[in-house]
Amino acid sequence: MSVACCVPVVECVYCLACVRWVWKKFLYTAGRESENWGLATASEFEPVPRFCRYIIAVYEVNIRNPIWTPPGGYGIDPDWVIVKRSHEDTQGKVSPYLIYVDHQNADIVVAIRGLNLAKESDFLVLLDDKLGQAEFDGGYVHNGLLKAAEWVWEAESQVLKELVERYPDYTLTFAGHSLGAGVVTLLTMLTVKNREKLGLLDRKRIRCFAIAPARCVSLNLAVRYADIINSIVLQDDFLPRTTVALENAFKSLFW
Repeated sequence: MSVACCVPVVECVYCLACVRWVWKKFLYTAGRESENWGLATASEFEPVPRFCRYIIAVYEVNIRNPIWTPPGGYGIDPDWVIVKRSHEDTQGKVSPYLIYVDHQNADIVVAIRGLNLAKESDFLVLLDDKLGQAEFDGGYVHNGLLKAAEWVWEAESQVLKELVERYPDYTLTFAGHSLGAGVVTLLTMLTVKNREKLGLLDRKRIRCFAIAPARCVSLNLAVRYADIINSIVLQDDFLPRTTVALENAFKSLFW
């Protein structure tokens, strides 16, 4: 058989291999990825409901006169809210958020809410990305979420510096849901990379709780920041996954 005859055969095999790969991608589900992950302890999960309430509180226009208070309240003292930003305040660059000093739990909290279906700006943040577009710390991250995190950092880093210096025994916690979870993930990374701007803040004082997060970082970054960033997935019984409520693994954040 001549070389000329072999070329179509090789091309055919190559095309079939590509079609098989694409087909497997279409059929792929991540339902069993977490089956062998470690179980969260009660102490690891303990603060999660509190952070969920803080995030929900961001939806309120006026925390002193709330409209959608959940049973038991938000657990927030309005006098301890340092900053509260709306879509108008951020000019649509990032979802609304608040900075809260939780004196009861010795914690400085940055809470960012999730996607607002009625806000075009939120969709623009989410859709501002293509694979490999944004490099960060030796890996790749979601471009739109990185820009949103950078906006918060530029706007609030001085406030955070004053707070962590005023309360040296407090932790600095970033918490967010959905779109906000992606933003706090990258905001946490920015904080770690710029700790000198917060008075050389000890890495051990920084933590993040990303609730139902978007997949926004490459695997190498997920591994590197796994000691700080917690991915929280509240699962339904019908899903073929584990029953543990908190997957303290950060794995669901990588592409």
